[in-house]
Amino acid sequence: MSEGQTVRLRLRRLGREVAKFGTVGAFGFVVNTVAFNICTHVLDLAVVRSGVIATALAICTNYIGNSYWTYRDSDKSGRSRELTLFLLFSGIGMVIENGILALSHYGFGFDSTLADNIAKNVIGLGIGTVFRFWSFRSWVFRALPARDAVETAESFLDGPRPGADVTK
Repeated sequence: MSEGQTVRLRLRRLGREVAKFGTVGAFGFVVNTVAFNICTHVLDLAVVRSGVIATALAICTNYIGNSYWTYRDSDKSGRSRELTLFLLFSGIGMVIENGILALSHYGFGFDSTLADNIAKNVIGLGIGTVFRFWSFRSWVFRALPARDAVETAESFLDGPRPGADVTK
């Protein structure tokens, strides 16, 4: 396999991962937004409390989607480790998301329904999502070591690249 083919394969794999992560995240976004607005406008809870409840529900939804679909081929030997790290990084994402909501609502006084939804579900969730994607793929849903070993072995089977110095 040439270096160009390897790069294309990795980019294709990353594209599929991002698409699946985004699909799960879109479903979590709907859960988060609906729960947040029910908590704030129907149950009349405080905005940050509503945000934490809504994010917690979305975290549960996203764990199921990411664990059993997006990263279904990841190493499942340490399920408790996976869940612990997922909850840890999701909790950090929750702090990012609801910290931005609190700053907007209480710090800057942007307390309309639209402002709360933009702060939490656009800005906060956007930044939190980037953090979660990086942490999930780096720490939580790690690739099976065998897959990496097979890819490395396949690259050796293809032989040296044309013009490569094989004396090193």
